[in-house]
Amino acid sequence: MTERTEVAATRNQGLTSGEVARRVERGEVNDVPVRSSRSTTEIVRANVFTRFNAIIGVLFLIILVVGPIQDGLFGFVIVANTAIGIIQELRAKKTLDSLAVIGESKPTVRRDGTAAEISTSAIVLGDLIELGPGDKVVVDGEVVEAESLEIDESLLTGEADPVLKHPGDTVMSGSFVVAGGGAFTATKVGREAYAAQLADEASRFTLVNSELRNGISEILKYVTWMMIPTSVGLIISQFTVESSDWREAVRRTVGGITPMVPEGLVLLTSVAFAIGVIRLGRKQCLVQELPAIEGLARVDVVCLDKTGTLTEGGMDVTGLRALDGADEQYAARVLAALGGADPRPNASLQAIIDAYPPAGADGWQAGAALPFSSARKYSGASLTEPGAAARTWLLGAPDVLLPDGHPALAEVDRLNDEGLRVLLLGHSERALDDAKVAAEVTPYALVVLEQRLRPDAGDTLRYFAEQDVHAKVISGDNAVSVGAVAAKLGLPGAEHPVDARRLPADQDAMAAVLDEGSVFGRVTPQQKREMVGALQSRGHNVAMTGDGVNDVLALKDADIGVSMGSGSEATRAVAQIVLLDNSFATLPSVVAEGRRVIGNITRVATLFLTKTVFSVLLALLVVCWQIPYPFLPRHLTLLSTLTIGVPAFFLALAPNKERARPHFVRRVMRYATPAGLICGTTAFVAYLVARHHYTGAGAIDAETSAATLTLFLMEVWVLAIVARPYTWWRVGLVLAMCGGFLVVLVTPWLQRVFALKLVGTQIPWTAVGIAAAGGVALECVWAFARRRDV
Repeated sequence: MTERTEVAATRNQGLTSGEVARRVERGEVNDVPVRSSRSTTEIVRANVFTRFNAIIGVLFLIILVVGPIQDGLFGFVIVANTAIGIIQELRAKKTLDSLAVIGESKPTVRRDGTAAEISTSAIVLGDLIELGPGDKVVVDGEVVEAESLEIDESLLTGEADPVLKHPGDTVMSGSFVVAGGGAFTATKVGREAYAAQLADEASRFTLVNSELRNGISEILKYVTWMMIPTSVGLIISQFTVESSDWREAVRRTVGGITPMVPEGLVLLTSVAFAIGVIRLGRKQCLVQELPAIEGLARVDVVCLDKTGTLTEGGMDVTGLRALDGADEQYAARVLAALGGADPRPNASLQAIIDAYPPAGADGWQAGAALPFSSARKYSGASLTEPGAAARTWLLGAPDVLLPDGHPALAEVDRLNDEGLRVLLLGHSERALDDAKVAAEVTPYALVVLEQRLRPDAGDTLRYFAEQDVHAKVISGDNAVSVGAVAAKLGLPGAEHPVDARRLPADQDAMAAVLDEGSVFGRVTPQQKREMVGALQSRGHNVAMTGDGVNDVLALKDADIGVSMGSGSEATRAVAQIVLLDNSFATLPSVVAEGRRVIGNITRVATLFLTKTVFSVLLALLVVCWQIPYPFLPRHLTLLSTLTIGVPAFFLALAPNKERARPHFVRRVMRYATPAGLICGTTAFVAYLVARHHYTGAGAIDAETSAATLTLFLMEVWVLAIVARPYTWWRVGLVLAMCGGFLVVLVTPWLQRVFALKLVGTQIPWTAVGIAAAGGVALECVWAFARRRDV
């Protein structure tokens, strides 16, 4: 039997177990890896093989040759930092991978005549895959069964309108079902599938497309260019000055180059992100793209789909109201028949099925069926009751199926004011496949549904309001009903809902209405996408939450897409953040993590770049004055550890609720540059004063000690400024670092290890006085920078 004949013979039953085994042996498996994180090898490589690690590594090897080992302490610090970075990222990888397994979509595949959910990677060539509303097409294939199957291919082709598929038509991976159902045979699997490469890249653990990461990369580029000429000048200068002792020249040169490298900045950024992933993972929040943690902290508008976000997925039928003398019992039988006609009911129809089981329509026959679509706002079926002709019945939004001013709409509006959802049951004389089937509907009954509010939704909305994040409820339901639900949750502006059918088509005009309103009803999927674009055109950072297939386009276009774990496969696939426990209350935690990362990395970057600036300045001043560099590597390793390394680690992981602000590079450099210039200048002045005072043997050590004291006081002052606003542990951190330096100054063996010994009292107190003057200058610069940031 040929492959084509084999597939054709098994189409309706699916492949047999033996056929699946043979395909696995031939490698005809959907082997595209589902990856939410980098591999272990990539993590190690990214942390070890960096530009600055290479520079530090070479300088460390030079010191190992020249000695003593105390001047090579910076090398051990880099090894420890790199190890911490690798360990934290591996922890984040473990968290992401375990959550990705929970959140992975599992298509329904028919084998041996039985349908079962399997992993995407277990699909083989020729498998028969079933489709329903919200399902994602995971591999390329050919349609075999179709029941009003409508597939949205806009993410692949840009075409906004869903495509009606018939048996024999092709379907492409990356598209998704918006209405109807069916099944298709897999014709291309693995990396041959149309969207396989795109899907692989989209699911990768990534640190790109982030203002923080891009800003740090920009800073490091400029630092590298500054280092090259400065280092060359320093090397020439030190070998000229210390011509009689080449080893001392090497040590002083390395001491000048090493602090120019902001070695821990990238590391701490990665660690901060990684720990954010771990913390959110404990709350069942899957971060599919790392920048989403930062991105959600930057949003100022969050668009919420009501169903599944503010309300729980389920509903309850609370009433059936016959219209114009209609028979309520007959309406119940029609509803039971409609429920039996749809193999994949949505939440509304499922509630109706629960209230009116299909067994209540015994003897009724269902012909053609029209599944619900968010664009149409109704579903329907051709039903035949015993002893009567077929009739077309429709179930959907009353204000869509009835003309404006119809008497029944008054009752609908009254129910909507109470926050209830209302569907109209009506019949039409037109055939179900007639494009104008909804144009002439005879109303028969109103179905009243009550939605279950999420108990945590109100607190979450209040949190966003307190954080100056504007919430916009965007729903396909009736605007008045949506407004009533939002009002129960305390959303500001909910008393003035807007019907999206009356929104202007012009983007600027639409954006103006969106800025004013908070609740929008009767929104189509395409309109949701346009509304996100209109808000973005006003400079807003927009997050979109949703769980249904009608939210996919808007989720894809939003700056940050957030999906519920119970949402459709297509929704979870395009979202950057998936709330696996379906808890809307997790969102504030994501915002808090993002703000912690952004605010703390801004603080930490200020510390690192202040050091880089004063190191470059000191090197230039030494070259101009043609004198020995004031510090040995061990001195700057000690200062960097006490005023940057240890404090930065605590500051990077501390709670931080500051609202995220743009222009990361500008805000960091606005203070780091003048602060670095002040630190470098004061240290150099103290060094020159000491050189003028001390003479004879041991003078260079005394001069270095005085300059080290001044520089430490300046750096710890910068730390004290960056650590604001103070809490008990921040004050304790600054005092502990001061205590550490004091221990070195008063402990004889540590004095010898670090070559630090203050001689006399005049110069040490002069060094303190110079640092005090520099501290006043730092405070003035900080005050100026803060005013500019406001």
